[in-house]
This record gives sequence, C-alpha cells and structure tokens, in this order.
Amino acid sequence: MRRRGPLLMILAVASGKGGTGKTTVAVGLALALSETRPVQLLDADVEAPNAHLFLDVTWTGERRVVTWRPRIDPEACDLCGLCVEACEFGALARAGEKILVFDELCHGCGVCRRVCPRDAITEIEVPLGKVQVGEADGFPFARGVLDVGEATATPVVHALKREIDPDRLAILDCPPGTGCPTIASLRGADAAILVTEPTPFGLHDLKAAVSVARAVGVPAGVVVNRDGIGDDGVLRWCEEEGIPVLARIPFDREIAALYAEGRNPARESATFREAVLAALAGLEREVLA
Repeated sequence: MRRRGPLLMILAVASGKGGTGKTTVAVGLALALSETRPVQLLDADVEAPNAHLFLDVTWTGERRVVTWRPRIDPEACDLCGLCVEACEFGALARAGEKILVFDELCHGCGVCRRVCPRDAITEIEVPLGKVQVGEADGFPFARGVLDVGEATATPVVHALKREIDPDRLAILDCPPGTGCPTIASLRGADAAILVTEPTPFGLHDLKAAVSVARAVGVPAGVVVNRDGIGDDGVLRWCEEEGIPVLARIPFDREIAALYAEGRNPARESATFREAVLAALAGLEREVLA
C-alpha cells in the first residue's frame, strides 16, 4: 500500500526510543482528526500496546496470530545438514547425532522443510499473539498483542496491518526503537511522523529512526515533544539534514497532568491539539507536497 493522497494514507507515528510521547501524539491525531476525516488508529506496539488507555474502546472481534515451527523426525533424518545450511537465522544446529531446533530464533519461513531431501521435517502451528478490533470514540481501532514470553513480534505486526482500511486515514502507532517490529510497521507507510525530545538522548535515537525511515523509503518529518527542556541540538540537526520540524509541543504542566491522569491532551488542551494538527498540516505541506 502506498500513497492514496493526503486525505487517505497510511501515517506511521514512530520514535527512536520509548517515552518520547509517540503514543500520545498518535492518539491525539486520531481524536482531533476524527471530527473532520475518516480515520482509523492501529496500535502496532504489540509488545506493550497502551493506546487503548486513552480511549473509550468497545471490542468487537479478535483473531489469533500463529506461525509454524519445524519438528524433525529422527528416524527419517540422515543428518545431511542441508536444513542447517539453509536457515538464515541460526534456528537449526547439528549436535552429535541429532538436529536441534531453537524455536526462539525461528522465523517460520519453512525453508528447512522445503530443502529436506528425506521429508524428515514437519511443521507445527504455534500461537504468537492476537489482533483485536473495535470502535474507539467514533472511529475504528485495532491493536496487536504479543503473547507473554513470545519473542517473535513481527508476524503480529503484519497481521495487524491487514486490518488497514484503504478508505480511511490510517494512523499507525509504531513500536519504539529501530528493530524488526518497527521496520515492519514503517514499511509500506506513505509518511512518518518521528516524535523526539530535545535532549542528547533524543537526538541520538532520532538519528537512528531517520535512518530506518530512509532505508525503507518512507518520507518523514519530526515533532519535538517537551519543547523547552534540553538544548537545540535536535533543531540544528534537522535543519542540517533538511528534515522538516512539523510541530513543537511545549513542556507544559497542563499537558503532563492530563497525561498522568490517563486523559489524552487532544481532548482538553488547546495547545496540544493545535500542535498535533499543525504536525499533520506540515506533513502534507512539506513532506507529501
């Protein structure tokens, strides 16, 4: 899925680190825009989804997300090692007179089964998590939830993205950081808003997030949250790199108090609401134009 115009697109809201206010901005955008546009919010932070905490959600459906893991029949296996050589993720290893399978490293691609000349490999279904869908404050909402103890988050992100409605502006609350789940969330988006804070740590992780967005070909702009703390390093770097700063959300006691009480500032803070709307306007003007 790629750009369908500024009114109907996939907008990823991401950050290089946790705690920058990414989810607050994503939910704030959905709440503010739902009054004038058909929107949809998807929480792709499947390891710790929390966008629902700011919303009045009515769940209407749920489906499990599964993957497949190899199991080797020792009677049929001749220890040729082709499966070990073919696995790009190191999920198979030969140890003496047996082939070991490390489920935590397996990506469920099925290559091992396909290269086995003796049909010694079968696959079993393994649950990873779930996708829940519902309505939140008048617009569709969906989230992915990774099962406790499961390490493979990317398939849950992919399953969640299948819920994207092409007739709505889909706002995707990405996982923090720059790992595989974040890349899976960003890939295919029309544009990204990268939320950061004006500190040396914020700048360090923003640089990593920008690198990932560029690597997957997603144009991006920056929202500086808690503007007024730290320094101007983020602003200077964005100017040097030609990255538009779409909005600056002030370090404001009212906004912090609303957040601490689980109330999204987009509902009750004119300052925050104006900032997130300015961010989208800047994105359409400076990034998607």
